[in-house]
Amino acid sequence: MKLKESNDNSRFNRHPDAATPISVNVGVAAQIACLVLPGVIMIPTVVFRAAGQPEAVLQWAVFASVAISGITAIIQARRISRIGAGYILAVGPAIAAIAVSIAALSAGGPALLATLVVCLALVEFLLSTHLSFLRRMLSPTVTGTVLMLTPITIMPVLFDQSNFGLEDFSLIGAGISAFATMILIVGITMVGKNVMRFWGPIVGIVLGSIIGSLFGLYDIERVANAAWIGLPKFEAVFLDLQFKSEFWVLLPAFVLVALVCTMQTISGAVGIQQVSYEDKKAVDFRAVQGAIAGDAFGNLLSGLACTMPLGFRPAGASMVEISGVSSRRIGITLGILLILLALFPKALAVILAIPGPVVAAFITVTMATIFVIGVRVILQDKIDYRKGLIVGVSFWAGVAFQTQTIVIDQVPELLHALLQNGMLAGGIVAIVLTLLLELTKPRRHRKEVGFNASALRQIGEFIDSLASKTGWDLQMVERVNAVCEEVWLTMLRKDELGTDKGRRLQLTVHNEDRGVVLEFVSGKGVDNIQDRIAILGEANAAAMIEQDISLRLLRHLASSVRHQQYYETDIVTVRMDRKHMPSTE
Repeated sequence: MKLKESNDNSRFNRHPDAATPISVNVGVAAQIACLVLPGVIMIPTVVFRAAGQPEAVLQWAVFASVAISGITAIIQARRISRIGAGYILAVGPAIAAIAVSIAALSAGGPALLATLVVCLALVEFLLSTHLSFLRRMLSPTVTGTVLMLTPITIMPVLFDQSNFGLEDFSLIGAGISAFATMILIVGITMVGKNVMRFWGPIVGIVLGSIIGSLFGLYDIERVANAAWIGLPKFEAVFLDLQFKSEFWVLLPAFVLVALVCTMQTISGAVGIQQVSYEDKKAVDFRAVQGAIAGDAFGNLLSGLACTMPLGFRPAGASMVEISGVSSRRIGITLGILLILLALFPKALAVILAIPGPVVAAFITVTMATIFVIGVRVILQDKIDYRKGLIVGVSFWAGVAFQTQTIVIDQVPELLHALLQNGMLAGGIVAIVLTLLLELTKPRRHRKEVGFNASALRQIGEFIDSLASKTGWDLQMVERVNAVCEEVWLTMLRKDELGTDKGRRLQLTVHNEDRGVVLEFVSGKGVDNIQDRIAILGEANAAAMIEQDISLRLLRHLASSVRHQQYYETDIVTVRMDRKHMPSTE
């Protein structure tokens, strides 16, 4: 995917194709790196030490995690074929994989871990190609709830990291440096414009570090002792393909972690799209599929490099929201920066030496934006009392599991470790409640037709037959038929009518509350209908084409239109409320 160099994309334009200058790219990428690096380094350090691995293996795992996180960030931003989202997506060692990674290393060493991580990557590749089948389970309600739970899950871990060794220093200095950092970041971000806005976090971090250094909080010794250039020694470890009992015992846990990482990546890919454009746009699920495939590719590299699996980090979306810049060039720069940091320990030490209280203040601000992004994702799905109940119950269940308010001591050890992750526990509750809601909905009626001259007649006969069973009045029948006709015409490729290309349309209809929901599923063929309806008001009426007329009629007839685009599949969901029905007179 090439970056557009159009003059229309000014340096402050919020668009993935914006041609931002190098200084902006490096500045925002460095801030994201400050957010993700502590976890990228500390998590594998904790995991490999807990599993009793030699220091050389640990150093290689940390190096590989940093470098592969950088490679994956480049792939996510650049998008190679169907691998990558095309947006700023940061990754790092998956928190949900801590327990299972320790278990794998303890049971079979790096070789067993490598094999299981490769299996995890293959599961993610499979999920990326079949994401449309999971659309009811992984709805915006679920993904938004997972985003809201992200700060609840991540902040305790990161605060623990930032507090290592803090007892040896002045608590007053820690408080002052943290307070100064937060005040500067929040103040500059709220009041500043353009350049000042996206440099605000760096100003806060630098000045907070200077204040912290006056109290001895900046680890100058770490920087002084770090080598300028270094590459850990790596002894080749081959995949354990003997598939002993340890492999089969741990495989289900790694599959579960793959589902968790996929759910987090979906949430992240949806969230970054919500903040990457000036104008509101429908979610492009092809980018979501690409994001999952990008993470799968990164995990494949992680498996081959004998380190733990990677997962989504919310730093990219939070920095876009704070800085107002969303160019994918920043994602590419982030990847290059991480790779260079992995090769230059001295530069890595400069960032890692930043005082813990300063990092904690920075994280607090960014996690607040992630929570709000999660709320925004939920609201864009036309939330009702049922979805609101799912969000409320799932969120507080996640908080309860994370804070161990719900006692789960009697469950198996691996499951116990996973359920202590509030994001996972809350996500599972949201998925279960969503599936329960789907099962309680009225029976769905289906009809499949081809894109040919007889399609509208077949659909009309199906609707008439269905109306006699459900008791629709004449007005409802007319409106449903009209909606079906307009959607069919909009989805129809001009060169397909009268030809036999094998493209099919499946229509699903069911009653819901005081309305009717129609779902149209077909192969690829149109631009996003939801976006096109949204911009109709900006179009020149004199220049309308025939399809614009269909879209205007569809907007007039429907209460809501949602278009989900996947590779090879288009799904258009139309809701028609009875109170919304216009008069036929």
